[in-house]
Amino acid sequence: MREGAETVAGSIGSQEPQTAGGQPRRPLIVTEDEALLDDLLRLCAAAGAEAEVSHGVPVQRGSWETAPLVLVGDDAAHRLRGPSRRPGVLVVGRCLDDQAVWRRAVEIGADQVLALPDAEAWLVERIADAAESVGRALTVGVVGGRGGAGASTLACALAVTAARAGRRTMLIDADSLGGGLDVLLGGERTEGPRWPAFAQSRGRLGGSALEEALPELRGVRLLSWDRGDAVTLRPEAMSSVLAAARRGGGVVVVDLPRRVGDAEAEALAQLDLGLLVVPAELRAVAAAHRVAATVGTVLDDLRAVVRGPCGPGLHSEEIARLLGIPLAGELAPETGLSSGGGVPPGSSVRGPLARFSADFWERALASTGGAAPAGRPGGGVG
Repeated sequence: MREGAETVAGSIGSQEPQTAGGQPRRPLIVTEDEALLDDLLRLCAAAGAEAEVSHGVPVQRGSWETAPLVLVGDDAAHRLRGPSRRPGVLVVGRCLDDQAVWRRAVEIGADQVLALPDAEAWLVERIADAAESVGRALTVGVVGGRGGAGASTLACALAVTAARAGRRTMLIDADSLGGGLDVLLGGERTEGPRWPAFAQSRGRLGGSALEEALPELRGVRLLSWDRGDAVTLRPEAMSSVLAAARRGGGVVVVDLPRRVGDAEAEALAQLDLGLLVVPAELRAVAAAHRVAATVGTVLDDLRAVVRGPCGPGLHSEEIARLLGIPLAGELAPETGLSSGGGVPPGSSVRGPLARFSADFWERALASTGGAAPAGRPGGGVG
């Protein structure tokens, strides 16, 4: 299996990002610093992107306006007075302590200032995003407050509902002991790679190639666990897969276990928000409190989904208050669900799962403008 895994990961990582017309999307590098140029070309290669280089100023007409990303060396920033302002301009240097670099970045309308080598890993992802995709997917994780809380069911319902609405949707099964989400979606016999094919991956995976390789169920591209022998998942593999899944816009749903190991912590670090599913029972609330505390050490935005009905003296708002997190909503019971081979969660448009999911996506996507916010490892300039 490991030999096949390396083949799959290698083929996915070898794809060159292209525009809809088939032409490569090339970031623009503007610098006369040969050492900095070598570093930036190396990072572009790591991102799977071929760069266009402008060794001096002025920049060739059209390149500044059409490049998906512009990387301006600190050495050249003070000479860039002619080009029009545009988004996606990053000033790259060696030291952020020099106040002059910030002034020069403001003068050319740069989005951020980055220092190498500290920002290298983030910059590789940013280059890959710009070269390959139209935006970053909103990434939502779902975790149970206790065993049997219904986190996997909600994760599947969220993905099925998003796909039914026409959104690009990927569902990532991050719970190696959960039995496989392909079973819950009724597609355990569907061909396509599962997690063991990516368990040893490192570096960058091509987003579009990953999407095409994964099996599609109910309009959802799914990366599930299989029923084979246990496989250790490297944190680097989780990082590579989730970064690739997020490229291209739409939504990504991650089904999470309650334990937080290195790979799970990497998954949490890439989420935009998390949903903690809590049955409306006192013991479940007590168990969920520990899960919330553990997950909250990595994830800033964690919200409670209370699975009702609430018993005497319990209310959704009170449960969220006891957990110390905001309330995302209450989820009513839904009949007719099975553990596999039946109707996948969220398939019934009028069912509680589909209604909750549709309302959640409407609110979540509206609050982010339909896309996930970009991270800022270096610093914004205003």
